[in-house]
Amino acid sequence: MRYVDLPSALQTGRVVSIDALRGLMMFCIMGFDGAMWGLAEMSNDKGAVVSGIGSFLGDQFTHIAWEGLRFYDFIFPLFVFITGVSIVLSLPGLVQREGKAKAHLRVLRRSLLLYVLGLVAYGGISQHWADVRLLGILQRIALCYMFTSLMFLNFNLRGMIAALVALLVGYWALMTFVPVPGIGAGSFAADANLANWIDHYYLPGRLWDVTRDPEGMLSTLPAIGTCLFGVFAGVLMRDARISAQQKTLWLMIAGCVLLAAGYLWALQFPIVKAIWTSSFVLVTAGYSAILLAAMHEIVDVWGWRRWATVFIWIGANAITLYFLNDVLGFEPFAARFVGGDFASLLDSVVTPGTGGFVMHVLALAFAVMLAGFLYRRKIFLRV
Repeated sequence: MRYVDLPSALQTGRVVSIDALRGLMMFCIMGFDGAMWGLAEMSNDKGAVVSGIGSFLGDQFTHIAWEGLRFYDFIFPLFVFITGVSIVLSLPGLVQREGKAKAHLRVLRRSLLLYVLGLVAYGGISQHWADVRLLGILQRIALCYMFTSLMFLNFNLRGMIAALVALLVGYWALMTFVPVPGIGAGSFAADANLANWIDHYYLPGRLWDVTRDPEGMLSTLPAIGTCLFGVFAGVLMRDARISAQQKTLWLMIAGCVLLAAGYLWALQFPIVKAIWTSSFVLVTAGYSAILLAAMHEIVDVWGWRRWATVFIWIGANAITLYFLNDVLGFEPFAARFVGGDFASLLDSVVTPGTGGFVMHVLALAFAVMLAGFLYRRKIFLRV
């Protein structure tokens, strides 16, 4: 099935569950994460149960050191997955309105703009050339969007599946069998694997982790695979031949299969976000499919949307809010109201961590207010 095989009636309009899911992810990184860190600190020495719950929540909103998966590690691949779903929702209509050639130009222009926004978000050229971070979160989204969109526009479904297999298996083969100078082949440890070695010696500019970058060059290949999984989910959701309930069921089944395959592959190729291993792709795509199925059933099928209003607001302007949070920051703005001595007072009067908790909650409130303002006035800043 090529993109043009999607029924024209399904090539327009928004899917509310997608905005809600995208918004939920953004909600978690615009203050809710910091609130969980504050809550974890507040729960210290408050009894085994309370301290255990607080510690668990704090850990889940902290990246794991290397191997394994926590909720915080899942947020970025979920966004890339949703980007793939959005490609299916937007590009066919664009082709119908403006033609395939202009659709290609739109994809390239949007990718370039996202990439430039990523450069600016990480400081741009405010310092020296050696301190410019050429690859980062927005840059990876830009690259995944560009390559996946070009495949969607030019490949049929079988071709995209072949590309996905080539990306994941090819990356595994490179990481497993290509020897790293001074280390050998088959190592997936930090600073002792092929992806980190390539970034250390061949990726110019500033590396996020000094000697390596979690959004490095080689690991971008399997990240494109994450976006392709989103495309497959989007094709399923837009297939008029399948009922809404069946879509939920198929997404759930696909998610469970991907989880099983990913955890099985992890026995040899461990789950590591920092190098975006193929097992990491399968496991996070599995969780993404299950979460999408649940959101689709609740929001689109049952029509329960009121509870997700805030998430829908945020999801409709996700990139804009992310960029503003990176460049200006909702937290520094909130600190002008409840930071400094006021936060210290809360820590001393209530319990340590209260000041940080309140500051992050206020930062999140500011983000929600801005998202609501833009949404109610139908201001959607697309890039």
